[in-house]
Amino acid sequence: MARRSEHEEERDVVARAIPDAVRIAGAWSWPLVGALVLAGLVVYLVILLHVVVVPVLVAVLITGLVNPVKARLVTAGLPRGLAVAVTFLGLLVVVAALVTLVVLTIRSGFDGIQTRTVEAYRTFLDYLRTSPFGVSGQDVQSAIDSATTWLQRNSGTVLTGALSGVSTVGDIGVGLVLSLFITLFFLIDGAGIWRWCVRLAPKRARAAVDGAGRAAWLSVGEYVRVQIIVALIDAIGIGLVALLLGLPFVVPIAVLVFLAAFIPFVGAIVTGGLAVLVALVYAGPVAALIMLGGVIGVNQLESHVLQPLLMGSAVRLHPVAVVLAVASGSIIAGIGGAVFAVPFTAAANSAVKYLAGGAWKDEPPPPEGPMPTEPEEGGRAARRRRRRAERPEDVTTVA
Repeated sequence: MARRSEHEEERDVVARAIPDAVRIAGAWSWPLVGALVLAGLVVYLVILLHVVVVPVLVAVLITGLVNPVKARLVTAGLPRGLAVAVTFLGLLVVVAALVTLVVLTIRSGFDGIQTRTVEAYRTFLDYLRTSPFGVSGQDVQSAIDSATTWLQRNSGTVLTGALSGVSTVGDIGVGLVLSLFITLFFLIDGAGIWRWCVRLAPKRARAAVDGAGRAAWLSVGEYVRVQIIVALIDAIGIGLVALLLGLPFVVPIAVLVFLAAFIPFVGAIVTGGLAVLVALVYAGPVAALIMLGGVIGVNQLESHVLQPLLMGSAVRLHPVAVVLAVASGSIIAGIGGAVFAVPFTAAANSAVKYLAGGAWKDEPPPPEGPMPTEPEEGGRAARRRRRRAERPEDVTTVA
């Protein structure tokens, strides 16, 4: 007994020697390590299966955009199947119209821009010959010969890069078709798919999972709708400057700016650089400087007005959090990570707030059967009441 008491006293002395903060940190260390390992495994699997994961995420964003249209059609009295068909066909018509408009515009102006490019190249050579930099035509030709020699020596690498680019274009085409296919089924039975996902959770946790998922879905839908407004303003602003300067390819430039604007802060600048290049080739350096000023002005409008007021209010994220999310997403998964970083962060933020709020503790588990298809009682007023009841207070927005 004496030895045991001494041993216990020694353990007490050792325990008292370790500060409480160190013991708490040690207790938290292994769970945090496990969570980080799990998160890293998830990120690895997402990157490995990006050909499948990215179309699903795109379909989620598209569904969040067009699902209110379907709901309004159903509320107006249209049968559910017909509402889905009208919504999906309308989406296809919009996508096809944009693609056709871009292709026709590029085809009609390709010869002109080719001629302008040759003229701009010759003007640039003349400027180099007469400039104080002392660059002669022989120096330019020597640089061209060196570049040609480098291409010949590295033809295998260049060919591999070209084939990789063709493969990427093919992946984008397949991903677009797969996204539209998944979007159709999300519109038809998205509620049933979600109900099946909820049933994968333990029964005691289903109310929490269901409520957190609904909160995340509200944030994603509001993000998409507000981002559409921001992208339209960016595209109209840059396209209007290009139109006033009389540049070709105004419509393709505006469409590219619109699509790239889904990468906050960065997308509009990168595609605006294409407009500046077109202005330089087609209209000269003065027009290029004016175009550059227009791009910077639109970017400042987005950064200081649209993002903080519209996007910040919609996704409940500080602009600094938006910038950090975009930077982290681009580092982890490139362009795809930059596109989906903000909606993912907003969804996670809303879900965590809902879980931390504890409102799900008083909610009964969701029913085992399929989710109700559409609002059935009281029309629009009942639908509005249910929507307010489903939206937790901590994700209430002004969007």
